[in-house]
Amino acid sequence: MCLAKEVLQVEIAALLLSALTLLGVVVLLIKNAGSDSSAVKETLASLAKQQEVTERLVREDVAACRREIADSARQNREELSQGLKAFGDSLNRQVAEMSLLQKTQLDLLTRQLEEKLAKLQAQVNSDAAQNRAEITAVLQAFGENFRTNVRDFNELQRQKFGELAGQLEKLVQSSEDRLEKIRATVEEKLQNTLEKRLGESFRQVSERLEQVHKGLGEMQTLAAGVGDLKKALTNVKIRGTLGEIQLENILEQILSPDQYEKNVAVKPNSRERVEYAVKMPGRDDEQPVWLPIDAKFPLEDYHRLLDAYDAADAGQIESSARQLENSVKKCAKDIRDKYLSPPHTTDFAIMFLPFEGLYAEVLRRAGLFEALMRDYKVAVTGPTTLAAFLNSLQMGFRTLTIEKRTSEVWQLLGAVRTQFSQFGALLEKTKKKLEEASNTIDGAARKSRTIERKLDEVQKLPEGDAGLLLDLGAEAGAEEDAS
Repeated sequence: MCLAKEVLQVEIAALLLSALTLLGVVVLLIKNAGSDSSAVKETLASLAKQQEVTERLVREDVAACRREIADSARQNREELSQGLKAFGDSLNRQVAEMSLLQKTQLDLLTRQLEEKLAKLQAQVNSDAAQNRAEITAVLQAFGENFRTNVRDFNELQRQKFGELAGQLEKLVQSSEDRLEKIRATVEEKLQNTLEKRLGESFRQVSERLEQVHKGLGEMQTLAAGVGDLKKALTNVKIRGTLGEIQLENILEQILSPDQYEKNVAVKPNSRERVEYAVKMPGRDDEQPVWLPIDAKFPLEDYHRLLDAYDAADAGQIESSARQLENSVKKCAKDIRDKYLSPPHTTDFAIMFLPFEGLYAEVLRRAGLFEALMRDYKVAVTGPTTLAAFLNSLQMGFRTLTIEKRTSEVWQLLGAVRTQFSQFGALLEKTKKKLEEASNTIDGAARKSRTIERKLDEVQKLPEGDAGLLLDLGAEAGAEEDAS
């Protein structure tokens, strides 16, 4: 840099010198304008020579400076190259040492992490095994308790039905006894007493029928209690109960055996059999319409979703929920393709999900419940909703039964009315017979009084002889009657 400055200064000095020379020449020309031109020319020639000498000297100095600058620059580049090479070698050594140190530390850290991960994996496996054992024990206890409660409920139901049957039998027997008393009273007394007794009997029958209706109301309350018991026994945190067993228990508790069947071939010309089907009344009483009910439980997808919830991974939760949605749609498609065949079946089927948690996940997916019903004609139910649905079906069955029984009651009342009309005619005949008997008795009484008047004239015997004679006469009359 210093040499470059010196070269620049020399060049500037040369330029200044040339400028001063030109200025001096101009001044001389102005002063000597009137003098001899030859002297001026000589002066100019001398100045030109001096300028050439000056320029040559300047060029030589500039060239020497440039050579010196080039040599200095080459020397600086060599020194800089050697310095950079030494710095690179030192840097490579330091990097190699740091790499070796980092590799050693990473190996040590890797071994420590592997040891800790192995211990953590062993602890997780131990905890998982313990949890599975505890869950298995809890499920077994729950299943045993559930079966015990179901048996107790069935026994209580059979007992209640037995008591109701006994009460009905007693009611029938009491009604028969009272009808027998009514007949005896009617035979004993005539039309007015008969009407009074019949009115009393009908009042008592009405009271008995009212008691029967109360008993039916108690049975309805008991059926509602079954739904409450089912809600109390359902626990959404306990998993692993088989869907078919739970579905069968719900059907046994709510419906009677003749209202549903198991393993039914609901689709003609097909070997597919649905697990359970509810009998629905059709147009022809001999040909019922089946309502297919199939239990489905995508266990792996549901557990995968639960694991994603436990890990609090939003992406995994969404992916697992989408897989569960696809599995539920696939199950609905299988049910539609295998079991729906109107008019032999209803135009929809029921897919039973045995756990409230799984049912809640299906409802949580926006539009999934409506899509299953719209695209696949499948209604999804959980334990609680299935019990409510079956209770509504049970109420419909009872309504149909009451309608059928109402027609039977009207027929029975018509028959009773016919029998009463015949019984009235029989009473008229009995009345006539009784009047004839009364007239006959009156005639016999008149004859007996006539005979008594005639016998008053006959001599009386002692009482002992009269009794003996009458006994012999009675025995003789009995022998004659026997012969």
